[in-house]
Amino acid sequence: MRLAEPLRRTLRLLVGLLLVLLLIPVPLLLAYRWIDPPLTPLMVIRRVQGLGLDHRPVPLEYIAPALPRAVIAAEDNSFCVHPGFDWPALRTELERALAGERPRGASTITQQTAKNLFLWPGRDPLRKLLEAWLTPQLELLLGKRRILEIYVNVAEFGPGIYGAEAAARHWFRKSATSLSDREAAALAAILPAPLVRDPTRRSLWLERRVQTLQRRVRELGPLLACLS
Repeated sequence: MRLAEPLRRTLRLLVGLLLVLLLIPVPLLLAYRWIDPPLTPLMVIRRVQGLGLDHRPVPLEYIAPALPRAVIAAEDNSFCVHPGFDWPALRTELERALAGERPRGASTITQQTAKNLFLWPGRDPLRKLLEAWLTPQLELLLGKRRILEIYVNVAEFGPGIYGAEAAARHWFRKSATSLSDREAAALAAILPAPLVRDPTRRSLWLERRVQTLQRRVRELGPLLACLS
């Protein structure tokens, strides 16, 4: 019986935390339609880890068009047309899992933005469940262009480097609006592993990846219509 009350307190705490995570995002998302997020949970985590914090949000119009295009080509080819989830990619991942193969990941830019804004890094089931809850809300309340604008302004582009403007200044000593097509593709190429990859190091892997992303941007064509 002595364990009953501590257990009840723990359950109440967990339920309260879950309610906060479920309800608070709505007013914040409404604000984020016009206000840039000042911080994300990942920024706080990395700051505590001692990696610093360089975050300079700018409007999408102040970012070279090549960068958001390259980001879509790198992270989510169907971004402009899916409802927040890439169902064909998810189905493929499920089939791979059932076949005993290692999943490659099918997280969309909208899902990644939801995670960046409100959640923590990792692949635990609770985080993925909350991400699934938040993703349709981003699509409904923000829309494609604003989602992408927020994503390229909070994405991690290096140790303590967040967003296009900070990344352009840090890696290429120029503003985001001045990025070349190749520099934009190089930044998009490091997104899966920004803490260990360097967009200025002309390795064979990076050059091949840059060429792949530039070709993919040309092939996407009308699938980039939401950037207009």
